[in-house]
Amino acid sequence: MTSQLPAGGATQGATGATVTPPVARRARPPQRRRLTLRGRRQAIGALMAAPAVAMITVFFLVPLGLTFYMSLNQWSLLGAHTWIGFDNYTRAFSDANFRDAFVFTLEYTAVVTPVLFLIGLGLALLVRRPRRGARVFQSVYFMPVVIGFAASSFLWLYMGQPGLGPLFDVFRRLGLTNPDTNWFADRQSALFYVVLSVAWKFVGMQMLLLLAGLQSIPVEVEEAARIDGAGRWQSFRYITLPLLRPTLALVLVFSVAGSLLAFDQFFIMTNGGPNNSTITAVYQIYRVSFVQFQLGYGAALSVLLMIVLAAVSALQLLLLRNSDHD
Repeated sequence: MTSQLPAGGATQGATGATVTPPVARRARPPQRRRLTLRGRRQAIGALMAAPAVAMITVFFLVPLGLTFYMSLNQWSLLGAHTWIGFDNYTRAFSDANFRDAFVFTLEYTAVVTPVLFLIGLGLALLVRRPRRGARVFQSVYFMPVVIGFAASSFLWLYMGQPGLGPLFDVFRRLGLTNPDTNWFADRQSALFYVVLSVAWKFVGMQMLLLLAGLQSIPVEVEEAARIDGAGRWQSFRYITLPLLRPTLALVLVFSVAGSLLAFDQFFIMTNGGPNNSTITAVYQIYRVSFVQFQLGYGAALSVLLMIVLAAVSALQLLLLRNSDHD
């Protein structure tokens, strides 16, 4: 027979020994359990993102910091470097060669961007509907994209050679050019030929991105507009283009960024000629850094070009942002 102690909650057995009942374990509060689960998920997410963060740090942030540090020095290829502060940047604003190269880059961007966009949008609209042969044409239009840029530039350089290239021979037979004409000896014809080669190379990528945007537009919206009496142009202008705005922003940012960073096509096909009139900004940075061995000044030009590229991309995204998704 046991008797319950009033104060301590212990019991006394038959032998007179005092026995304390086991204390019940306190249940973990639900809030603390949720915090623990959230912490584990965050730790797993951080662990999975660690390789990407490490690669970005090693291959982007560290070189970017080194480039900015080099831009503040007089840094030659060989020998010690000297700290000069922002003198390289002030020199860049008074450099006529870089100014001319940057102006030509803007001119090239203003020409090639609408060409790529209009042709890419036209091809996307052409292969949008599921009709016979649409998949074949999609593959044919996209095939030049898989060719290396340098390889395609050498290919177009060969095709445009006077008296040797097949494309030049076709233009000569059609009476569009003279047999003695050299397309690469004139600034305007060289720019036109480079734009033609770039359009052949990248218009398939523009078509693919715009096609993905077109296919994401609900069919019911266009059918409703057609029932309301909207024509094809009205449906395209007031329905397709507004709904395609996020894709347009992505395509234009890619196109403008690639055009501002143009180098391979002019280095291979025109070599900056005639008379250094087709030298782009990146081409000028290459010449300053690896021909004249002024690495500090070349780094300063690279930083300035990066700032311009970031500002132009941000402006495009601001102008083409979709207010419905803000």
